[in-house]
Amino acid sequence: MDVFSTPLKKQLLIIGAVWPEPNSTAAGTRMLQLIRLFLAAQYRITFASASAESSHRFPLEDLEVTLQNIELNHTSFDVFVEKLKPDTVLFDRFVMEEQFGWRVAKKCPEALRILDTEDLHCLRSARQQAVKAQKTFELTDLHSDIAFREIASIYRCDLSLMISSFEMELLENHFKVPKALLHYLPFLVDRLSEAERDSLPSFSERQHFVTIGNFRHAPNWDSVLYLKQTIWPLLRKELPQAEMHVYGSYPPEKALQLQQPKEGFYVKGWAKEAKQVLRNSKVCLAPLRFGAGLKGKFMEAMCCGTPSVTTAVGAEGMCGSNPWGGEIADTPTALVSAAKALYTDSNLWRKAQINGFEILNKCFERNSFESSFAERISALEENLQSHRKQNFYGALLQHHSMRSTEYLSRWISEKNK
Repeated sequence: MDVFSTPLKKQLLIIGAVWPEPNSTAAGTRMLQLIRLFLAAQYRITFASASAESSHRFPLEDLEVTLQNIELNHTSFDVFVEKLKPDTVLFDRFVMEEQFGWRVAKKCPEALRILDTEDLHCLRSARQQAVKAQKTFELTDLHSDIAFREIASIYRCDLSLMISSFEMELLENHFKVPKALLHYLPFLVDRLSEAERDSLPSFSERQHFVTIGNFRHAPNWDSVLYLKQTIWPLLRKELPQAEMHVYGSYPPEKALQLQQPKEGFYVKGWAKEAKQVLRNSKVCLAPLRFGAGLKGKFMEAMCCGTPSVTTAVGAEGMCGSNPWGGEIADTPTALVSAAKALYTDSNLWRKAQINGFEILNKCFERNSFESSFAERISALEENLQSHRKQNFYGALLQHHSMRSTEYLSRWISEKNK
């Protein structure tokens, strides 16, 4: 399909860090949800990425989304974007805005620029460093090179989409980012009907503990190691017949080597049907020690009626004032005690399941967010220049970044020749 033929009223260009893989990562699920939102708003979409295509990528062509391969540090992107003339450009994570934002601003200055943060990378990185240093995370740990880059990217864009209410508050209260530059848009789900709830396997029909997540994502890999080395040996003593099943995309050899059938610890790798795995499991056990954003594994677990045991970081931004759909604990002893209780007490398990359903319907129900998002984008498109005049620091950072990033990119481009 020619990306420049028969343009519709509105044209959206998405610059992706990777091609979406909703069956592999929560980030892929998030991107697909955004694409569907813009399609519903009658946008014509071009998805562009410089990453290599994977056999696991979602077939965007089926949604009539045009695909475009682009190059880093190459003037061919300038020619492409100038010809496409998008009304709106969505950057997938701040590193894509760093790479292509100045080019978009130069060639298509009237285009609305949106950043989808996925999660706050500076928060995830700072927490990871705190775990490595065996220290308690503090807000001052956020003041890093990644934070400077990420917050600058947020200011340079006209709007940044935040998936976590906790991160919204962090940006507003700690980094003092104006609310006008932010929009809360979490994972979206359809309301669960009574019939759908009743069709799920009961407590007695389920067995085993499960955890699931992309092995390439550092918080998931750390969680698996924490399970294997610390949590599971203690829990197995309490429940000698229970099994721990570990699923996830892109399992490395070092992960597969963790399998110990005699200890009831199984590394299953890729899950053909993640929801079916979760539906048949009794408890989702994922003791995340660091991370950011929302955790897709817990969203899917709640959709499948599977209670979860996790940490405060794991549940962060997911339930508001509602009780968690399972148990939250932050020490090995407390995690083991919570996991054992949910696994053996049918009444406690059922209550946790109902809590999960309530979280989904109260905090993530699709109809609560779709219209407000469309209205926000439409209002920005109609009043873009007025909106930008209120963002002096964004204009300042755009002015300097266009020069520093542009000349570095030009130097790389000349060097590559």
